Amino acid sequence: MNTATRLHDRLGLRTSPRIFFGAAAVVLTFVVATIAFTDQVDAAFAAASGWLLDNLGWFYILGVTSFLVFLLFMAASRYGRVKLGPENAAPDHSGPTWFGMLFAAGIGTILMFWAVAEPMNHFANPPRQDVEPGSVAAFVEAMNFTLYHFGLHTWVIFALPGLAFAYFMYKRNLPPRVSSIFHPILGERIHGPVGRAIDVVAIVGTMFGVAVSVGLGTMQINSGLATLVGLDESRLVQILIIVAVTSIAIVSVALGLDKGIKRLSNLNIVVAVGLLFFVLVTGPTLLLLRGTLESLGTYLGALPELSLWNDTINDSGWQSGWTVFYWAWTISWSPFVGIFVARISRGRTIREFVGGVLAAPVLFSVAWFGIFGWASFDIERNAPGTLVGPVVEDGDVATAMFVFLEQLPFATVLSVVAILLVVVFFTTSVDSAALVMDTIANGHEDPAPTRQRVFWALAVGAVAATLLGATGAGGLTALQQVIIVVGLPFFVMGYLMIYTLLAALREDAGEAPLLRTKRWRRVLPPEEVARRAEEGAALRRPDGTSLAAPVHPATGEADPLHQAPSR
Repeated sequence: MNTATRLHDRLGLRTSPRIFFGAAAVVLTFVVATIAFTDQVDAAFAAASGWLLDNLGWFYILGVTSFLVFLLFMAASRYGRVKLGPENAAPDHSGPTWFGMLFAAGIGTILMFWAVAEPMNHFANPPRQDVEPGSVAAFVEAMNFTLYHFGLHTWVIFALPGLAFAYFMYKRNLPPRVSSIFHPILGERIHGPVGRAIDVVAIVGTMFGVAVSVGLGTMQINSGLATLVGLDESRLVQILIIVAVTSIAIVSVALGLDKGIKRLSNLNIVVAVGLLFFVLVTGPTLLLLRGTLESLGTYLGALPELSLWNDTINDSGWQSGWTVFYWAWTISWSPFVGIFVARISRGRTIREFVGGVLAAPVLFSVAWFGIFGWASFDIERNAPGTLVGPVVEDGDVATAMFVFLEQLPFATVLSVVAILLVVVFFTTSVDSAALVMDTIANGHEDPAPTRQRVFWALAVGAVAATLLGATGAGGLTALQQVIIVVGLPFFVMGYLMIYTLLAALREDAGEAPLLRTKRWRRVLPPEEVARRAEEGAALRRPDGTSLAAPVHPATGEADPLHQAPSR
């Protein structure tokens, strides 16, 4: 028994020691190194992110568009009829609940942070520099880019790993780990050092991706409290906010999926929709409805060009600070959202999955940004500088939503609601991330000690606090530099996911016109099988009969032909 295993057992954990402690060591090293060597860490991330932006920004742009084309092909092809789970399985959650959980875990914090700030920023600084700033044409372009950033392309980044996880977890019955997606390439090596390395990278990337979201949410909460009660906007205050909200998230983590995440997700969607309708009713309703519909049309018309636009002629650096940052940030926590989406999508077909994950949240995003964007345009048109001043001229992006709400009736009440909404989004993200990171480390979805999920929630808070409070760069700058570097390996993984998913579907479905697929036995990590065997846990075959024969160290099955499909 090695040192990691002895420490694991002494702490009363039930996970894979090398993955758990490997990821924890990377996170701890980052926190300690950033605090002890602030200038050197800042310089390293600045240099690395600068090089990536100058040389590989196009790779990020091409990657997301390629993922979109692949998913549309999957939904339209004959593979769209394949069910993500047993052939007779029904969906685990109703449509409304499924949508609410998708929405809250995916981009809830983003909606609140950028709903006003992004349209106003592009309105004052047109991305292509081809229209007059502050003009109607500038606003049309601003809405096109805003919906490009938060529409189909964002959800494609979540949908691709989500589909891959759902297939390998519920069709092939492999462990809920990122390494399982690479089974067609690695085979049994997903249980070895290569597979463990993939899972450590996935956990660390998820940690940083969620920490960036937490950092943005913290900045917005701080701005809201500054508007309401005059609280200072400082690093100390932001760290205290992270501590407070992370504590709330830990309570949610302890309650579990059904009592914690599910209830918070349902509360989130109700409050968010209520805020949206309030803006619609109290604002210029007809303008908002007509403008949102019009923005949807111009966005769809501009989408093919925007999907491959690389700012080649102007080379102003705009796209590096916006689009590339968004894609790197989003893909870095796509394993977290992907596994979470897979877990709540069991029993749906590939066509239902792609249609649901892309259509419903995207339509909500269009409505959200359309209504808030056009309402912001109306305010700015009637009182120039009201929103552009703080957002663009002062550079205080986090305060944009609260300046906007000050222009509406019951401004104080609305600001309180907005802060609470950000807190709930914040809590849901940390809660869901802790659950998923624990699942990746465990390699199974059975109940595990709550202390493990609490650890991951604390780690997210620690990384977020370090990024905001212990770096020499400004808050948003530090978040951008780190995440652009972290996002690169996940784009490489994305291309590999396309290959492995197609390879698995072709192998399992073959040329059978009815798409009869193989049935794969459940797989547990070797250490979990050994642990259960030591505890005397009864291992059973898929038909429910007891296994008396020795079990395979990687599968928990008596059949010596590991992963041989049964017919």
